Order: sequence, then structure tokens, then C-alpha cells
Amino acid sequence: MNRFTRAAVAAAVVCALYGAAQAQTILRWGDVVGGSHPQVQMIDRVAAEVKAKTGGRVEIQAFAGGQIGGSRDMIEAVANGSQQLVTEGAANFGAWIPSISVVEAPYIWRDPQHLIKALNGPLLAQYNEQLVKARGMRILGAVYYGTRHVTTSTKAVNTLADMKGLKLRVPENDVFKAMAESWGARPTPMNFNELYLALKQGVVDGQENPLPTIKSGKFYEVQKYLVLSGHIMTPRLVVVNDAAWQKIAAADRKAVEDVLKAQMAWADSQIIAQEKTLVDEFKAAGVTVLQPDVAEWRKATLAAVPPKFEAKWGKGTYESIANMK
Repeated sequence: MNRFTRAAVAAAVVCALYGAAQAQTILRWGDVVGGSHPQVQMIDRVAAEVKAKTGGRVEIQAFAGGQIGGSRDMIEAVANGSQQLVTEGAANFGAWIPSISVVEAPYIWRDPQHLIKALNGPLLAQYNEQLVKARGMRILGAVYYGTRHVTTSTKAVNTLADMKGLKLRVPENDVFKAMAESWGARPTPMNFNELYLALKQGVVDGQENPLPTIKSGKFYEVQKYLVLSGHIMTPRLVVVNDAAWQKIAAADRKAVEDVLKAQMAWADSQIIAQEKTLVDEFKAAGVTVLQPDVAEWRKATLAAVPPKFEAKWGKGTYESIANMK
């Protein structure tokens, strides 16, 4: 082998090693939700497409079903950089942006389209700027998690009075606790990945989640009643550690953003489609479906929750978002 050939081979090896080094951007993406939930499928779809579009330079590893922690654990892990991505309810970021919990407030959204449009525009950009400054986390987008309803293990809830004293699992944030209290229930914050067993063993009397989550979490197996309260439409945020994000080449960041935007829209469509069929599916599985007077629930909730959080959300913020076109 002459010196020119050796030099060419050496250059090729260096280029190959450099390319391999460039390929080692790994983003660990966690979610407390597991099973066949559309937002878990979304992570897998994003991972496959991003790997293809970046030539393997960006690799996304999925950790669904609370494999690497509960909601608070994973948000903190993304903040400190030991985990890079998480999908979580907006209100759970209220520790750093007190006002953001308003977007997961009871009865603030008219329909899924209202939520999706509002939270993929200037409103989200405003919260994003605050979260980057406050804790080094960046919001990449918002997805529609679904409309939340109550389920109970043994108690039929026909009126709001039937909620009195019921031990209700809620996410670990103040808005949900205040809402449950406005119904007369006993809010019991609990990690999502502990919920199925808690329902099965009677540690709590019930829970509240969207229909697709009730399905993917198999809660209908251990719940007798589904109460169509429709109290919250939850937006979940896809959030990344900003330092890790900035280390990715600009072209590859753009590829991730484009793929994520398309797959979030896919996940939204899947959730909306499932919500149209799951009530009948649960009925067929033996769940008793109850239709309460939602106006009664709405009146009690809005009399208590928005006034309690007005100082945190900002005067008139709830009303301005609720009335957004």
C-alpha cells in the first residue's frame, strides 16, 4: 500500500469515526402512560421517522409506562438533564410557571379543536419562554390527551352530592386537588403507575382520566361505574431539556420538529376517534355508564377553582382563554 493509499484510508477512517460520533445524540423520552395509548405510539413513530430523516444522527429511546419514574420524577430529570424528553400534563409544570396550570383548568376549553389551536400558537410560545428561563426546559408542542371523566369502583354517582367523601385519585397538582374538593370528594394525589393496583385493592374509591387512558391503563377492569362528567380537557406538553436540544445540529432539530408536528396531529386524531367509540366499548365490557347533570358539576367547580387560582393565573386569564376564537 503506497503512502497516498494509506493517507486516503486514514482519511476515510477519520470521517467514519467522526460520522459515528455525530450519530450518538440519544434522547431518552419518558411517559407515565403505557400500553397502546396513542401518545405512546406517537413516541415510537417519532423515533423511527427521526432516525431515518437524520441518518441515525438522532436516536430517541422510549420509556413508557412510568419505567423511569412518576410525573414529578421525570419532569425533574428533564430539568437536570439526566432525561431529555417527557410528555406530561401542563399543570404539572406549575412549580416553575405558576400561571401555566390555567390551560388544564376545569371547563376552560370548548372542544378539542379549541385546545389544539390555542396551544400550538402564541399562548404556548409565551409559556415556553418562561419555562426555558425558569428551568432550562423547552416546550416542543402540545397534544390533546382527551376529555376527563370520573370512574368509581363501587359507588354510583348520579348527582354531585354522591361524590361527597369519595376518595378520588388525582394527579399531583393543586388544580386537580381543588377541583375534587369543590365536588366534596377527598383528593388523593398518586403516581399514575400506582393507580391500577390502588383501584384494584380499594386504596382509592375512584379516579378521573380521559377514555383512551382508561382503556390503555385497563382501569375499566377494576371500575364498575363510568361517570361522564367531562370536567377537564387535558393538554399534555412534549418538553425537552434545552441544553441537550441546543447541542443537536440545527438541521436535525428542524427534522425533529417537523416529524413531531406531524405525529402530534396523528395522535390527536387517534384520541378524538377513540373518544367516539369507547363509551360503547366499556358498556360491552360490563361498565355501567352514568350521565350526570354536567351543568351542576360545572357550576360548583367554577364557583371554587378559578377564584382560588386567579392570583396565580392572572386576573381575567381564565376568561380570556375560554373565549379565544
